[in-house]
Amino acid sequence: MLFRWAALLVLFQASCIGARSATLSLGQSLSLGQSLISPGGKFELGFFHPGNSSNDIYVGIWYANISVQTVVWVLNRDNPILNSSSSNAKLMLFGANLQLFNDARQLIWFTNVSSTVSNTTEAMLLDTGNFVVKNDVFTYWQSFDYPTDTLLPGMKFGFDETSGKNITLSSWRDNDQPGTGLFSLQMDPNGNGEFVMKDSSETVWRSGPWDGEGFQFIPRRLGYNAFNFSFDGKYVLYNVGNDSITSRILITPSGIMKLLVWSESTKYWGVFFTIPSDQCQISGACGDYGICDISSSPVCKCLPGFEPKSNTNWDLRDFSDGCERKRPLQCNSNVGGEDGFLKISNVKWPTSSQPLEVGSTERCRILCSYDCTCNAYAYSSNGRCLLWNEQLLDLEQLGNHSALGDLFLKYPENDTSVLPPTGASVLPPTGHKRSPVTAIAASIASVIFISFTCLCYLWRRNLKRKGVKETTQNQNQNQNLLLFDLNGDVAVPNASSTLKDSNGMDKYKNYELPMFSFPSVALATDNFSIANKLGEGGFGPVYKGKLLNDQLVAIKRLSKRSGQGLKEFRTETELIAKLQHRNLVRILGCCIELEEMILIYEYMPNKSLDSFLFVPTNQEQLDWAKRVHIIEGIAQGLLYLHQYSRLRIVHRDLKASNILLDGEMNPKISDFGLARIFGANELQANTDRIVGTYGYMSPEYAMEGLFSVKSDVFAFGVLLLEIISGKKNTGFYGADCLSLLGHAWELWTNDKVLELLDPVLQVHGSSASPDRYIAIGLLCVQERPADRPAMSEVVAMLSNDQATLASPKQPAFTAGRTVVVNAAGEVQICSANKLTISVMAPR
Repeated sequence: MLFRWAALLVLFQASCIGARSATLSLGQSLSLGQSLISPGGKFELGFFHPGNSSNDIYVGIWYANISVQTVVWVLNRDNPILNSSSSNAKLMLFGANLQLFNDARQLIWFTNVSSTVSNTTEAMLLDTGNFVVKNDVFTYWQSFDYPTDTLLPGMKFGFDETSGKNITLSSWRDNDQPGTGLFSLQMDPNGNGEFVMKDSSETVWRSGPWDGEGFQFIPRRLGYNAFNFSFDGKYVLYNVGNDSITSRILITPSGIMKLLVWSESTKYWGVFFTIPSDQCQISGACGDYGICDISSSPVCKCLPGFEPKSNTNWDLRDFSDGCERKRPLQCNSNVGGEDGFLKISNVKWPTSSQPLEVGSTERCRILCSYDCTCNAYAYSSNGRCLLWNEQLLDLEQLGNHSALGDLFLKYPENDTSVLPPTGASVLPPTGHKRSPVTAIAASIASVIFISFTCLCYLWRRNLKRKGVKETTQNQNQNQNLLLFDLNGDVAVPNASSTLKDSNGMDKYKNYELPMFSFPSVALATDNFSIANKLGEGGFGPVYKGKLLNDQLVAIKRLSKRSGQGLKEFRTETELIAKLQHRNLVRILGCCIELEEMILIYEYMPNKSLDSFLFVPTNQEQLDWAKRVHIIEGIAQGLLYLHQYSRLRIVHRDLKASNILLDGEMNPKISDFGLARIFGANELQANTDRIVGTYGYMSPEYAMEGLFSVKSDVFAFGVLLLEIISGKKNTGFYGADCLSLLGHAWELWTNDKVLELLDPVLQVHGSSASPDRYIAIGLLCVQERPADRPAMSEVVAMLSNDQATLASPKQPAFTAGRTVVVNAAGEVQICSANKLTISVMAPR
């Protein structure tokens, strides 16, 4: 006990600070009657009694050069030094921590910083009003991260990336009690940069969202460019352009936000603005879809096309119930939908917006038009598109002098009750204008539509009783592709749909994939523009899509003319969603809306292998080392499918155009629309529908419909020989008019196998022997499936140059073809192998 008191005595006998010091060094203390003064003499930190309170003592910061004591920060606002009148209370810097002791030498407040301390560590009061604990390199702690009721110029406000906390302001309990009061000002957690004033948990005022240049409401009301705000997506920074102006933003105990400016001539804090200053600035004053106009009576009215939910309450001047639509939106998500937009000018934008950068006001309009949940949109001057997918709240009609952007309210096209208010105009539905004849036809069609809707309603209700979800429910849950992050997880549990087809079978079952909305997919591709088209396959065209973070995706859209459809789409999503391998293309999600079936993949900048192999100007880009790398990568991908994936899969359509190349020329197997799943003990299957690509089909599949993993081995062998030779199997014309397989076999038997190499290749001292790879290819294309190696054996052959290879047998489809020259001198090629394939559906 004696030792403890001795230690405390030494502690409190530490050296005191000097006169007009701005710093508190290690071991120094600050006592009652002492203070720190910032270097420029602007701010002072010390002990004080607030207002006319009792003897309770607080440590705070106030203006040193202003005669009226104005406290801007309180260190121990909720832990006062009670009834103190002695000088025993001390503030000390101990290590990297500030510590406050009361009269009884008890620790009542500390900063709780855990860090290594250097000899240069000090606590310093800056001319900005920020009290910091720092050394020559690091800032351990600063008062700006823990504001009380005042926002000073240069102070952050919002989400701090380092601490992860939401920096907020909170009022005093009253003018004499610095303790945390009822009102707080914070940034809206939805990330739109909006100020929100709360009374406990209830929102009482909103600033309006950030519009790219400032807060939509506050800057215009200021009318003075000396005060401004900046927003970087995380926090707001309050600035003053003129250093000679002394200003602060204060949250009063009654919940009023004030911008105060000090006048040296009058020795008075002038109020530059007060918020909320009238009924229209109170959050929720007019309810959902109500707009407040302080110059009218009553101050609240419904938006055009809306009516009060309760006329009785509105007659009693109780507007909190808000308004509702007179007619529902038509919501046709196709381009040129049936809903139009009403432009309303000089209005404070509502809350809960979703900011996007889409490039133009027209794209912003299309995005809202596509989205059935979008009620309104706005396009700010810096190119930010704001969408409102929930009820519109806190709308305020401002004067014509305001420089605000326009708000576009969605309305049903056939709603004649929508009349433009002052400063408003009607925009027709996206993509078309109606003539009078069209309008009459539309009216007739509306009657038919309503009748049809009633029938559909009864039919849908019947489906719901059977446990089937509504299509619109799934659309509303779909994600926005433009906001997708490719670096996140792809699989999304429980994101499944159980829609039924006409036979009562599950159409889309257990996707485990993100479901994207058709509007966002269309916008990512500039409405499927030709400029973004990458190519077209059996499924349909493939487009390049661009997300808002500049990442690229590949978007494959089922063509109406495609012979494929639901079965292939379902196979693709069910298979690839469960597969994860570096040599398999990664599927990111899908879209099923408006009878569209769309697949979204990772983008492969080098496109497909055939664009290099069979294009003479590109062949030189594939040197021998790259071709070996591609061969081995394809083999690893097939081995995973056949043996190591959760599902045993036969691809059935392996070919050069289905091998995609990423930016580093890594091969990825794609297009699983024709793939089949094999059971654990299943070795072979039979099909009556023979589909695939001629030249890659194994003989047992082409002639008998029998397929197995050995079918993929055959296709791999063909592909391997194509990679080595740079020639297509089906397009090869040698001296004897043989196929590529026959030509390779002839060279093998005549010991001239290296003549098969692509002439552009130069193989010098490579450990990967070309003749060995050709031998592996010939082993894979042998006629009998039992003679072909499994992919595990193929991978072993490729990775072990010392392993002895078996002698290949004659491949299938090696017989020659008869060349006939007709009377016109045209060459006709006639089959000589006597094989007939009558049920083939080549792609």
